[in-house]
Amino acid sequence: MKFLTPKDVSVIDQNSAWFGVDTRLLMENAGNSVATVIRNNFPPERYRKVIVVCGTGNNGGDGFVVSRHLSSYGYNVHVVLLGDESKIRSEDARKNYDILKKMFLSIKLTVLKDSSEIEKLKAILEDAEVVVDAILGVGSRGKPRGLYGAAIEAINNLKEKINFKVVSIDVPSGFDSYKGEATELTVRSDITVTFVGAKYGLSERIAGKIIIANIGQPPEALTIVGPGDLTYVIGKRKPDSHKGDFGKIMIIGGSKYFYGAPTLSGLAALKTGADLAFIYAPEPAAKAIKVFSPNLIVRPLKGEFLSKDHIDFLLNEAEKMDVVAIGPGLSLEEETLESAHALIIRLAKQNKKIVVDADGLKALARRGLVKGNIILTPHAGEFKQLSGVTLTGDLKVDVEYVKDFAKKHGVVVLLKSNIDIISDGSRYKYNITGNPGMTVGGTGDVLTGIVSALYALTDDPFKAACAGAFISGEAGDIAFHKYGYSLTATDVLNEVPLAIKKNVQLE
Repeated sequence: MKFLTPKDVSVIDQNSAWFGVDTRLLMENAGNSVATVIRNNFPPERYRKVIVVCGTGNNGGDGFVVSRHLSSYGYNVHVVLLGDESKIRSEDARKNYDILKKMFLSIKLTVLKDSSEIEKLKAILEDAEVVVDAILGVGSRGKPRGLYGAAIEAINNLKEKINFKVVSIDVPSGFDSYKGEATELTVRSDITVTFVGAKYGLSERIAGKIIIANIGQPPEALTIVGPGDLTYVIGKRKPDSHKGDFGKIMIIGGSKYFYGAPTLSGLAALKTGADLAFIYAPEPAAKAIKVFSPNLIVRPLKGEFLSKDHIDFLLNEAEKMDVVAIGPGLSLEEETLESAHALIIRLAKQNKKIVVDADGLKALARRGLVKGNIILTPHAGEFKQLSGVTLTGDLKVDVEYVKDFAKKHGVVVLLKSNIDIISDGSRYKYNITGNPGMTVGGTGDVLTGIVSALYALTDDPFKAACAGAFISGEAGDIAFHKYGYSLTATDVLNEVPLAIKKNVQLE
């Protein structure tokens, strides 16, 4: 990953915690790495007086850790907290602040509660040789105001006068990482120590010398799907949300022989958070689905199988939908496969979001791949039908096959296996949730519904596929804990809400 956005940073942090790397340990490592950079570039034999200006967020928490380490290196450290200590937001930052309060012999601590006290900060900065900017991090948006804005202005003005050195933590305070640009009030840094990877829009013109520090986050936090990927897609709903805001899902499936598959997909979409699930199925399947659940909106199609006669009607209906899922239970009649293929082509030309599974994949395998906003969810056998490639079971080899296929055909592939592989041709991730009990029929249909619901929430099909694979496997793991190898697809379906609640951070 070349540049990290604020959402990317949140994903990595949450995934690291899921791996067992405590967030307080990451804060400790971040602070230690910044202190090491300061010691190497501005040694205490030459630069004795360090002022650490801290906000009340996690960037300030990093600053508290920096202060502790610098004091142990022999610097004279003065910490300035901008804001009342009761406003320190995270438990990690508060614990590190409490440590500082006990270090009254080696660290001087000043608290400035509002901008009326900015003259105190200016007086403190008059004595600085090095200033550590720990005010605002990657979560900051727009031009800083109030005490933070006044502090940044004071640092910049006095830097010109006194010529102290400035080291920023992660990004210079005032830099808007969402837009990738400096605001009118951005700290003028000599060095910026950033973590894991370069932040979106950050350059040496803005940040001075950029040093990327390793703080102990496992590389797998970037390459294995975790709760952070799920939170990235789902997000927090606004209080004034309305029905339909979070997904109208159209499922085209079912036949004379099968009705369970589209039913599972529709219910899975609802349990993932979609507002409405519409199932368009041939009459025999539609009748059965109507009886099965009142939560689903069922539209019968004349006849026993999907046919060419249904195409124009379905395309018209799709205009009202956010995502169209095609394939569950369609069956393998030639006209059905031909009709499904024609639908996929025309929907793709309309830039519709599409999820293709089961018999829909067979239609593509027999009649040709289609490029578009499409997520394909094959297992190894279906992938062979689509690509002609027999997977090896070696992740490093197979991921290249999946990437090459996705890139060549302009789609996202979610390869279902004991370890899922997801790729859009350039990015890739693995998913390790799930278990052998999920070989039971119907779990793939549940996955289709989950992915469809998530795709309605994002314009990034890769992100939707990653999050969907994680939820499906997590729900399967919860079901396996209860039922072992006797679990069924409906058992997995019923655990989807718990899998989401367990892993999504919405506060």
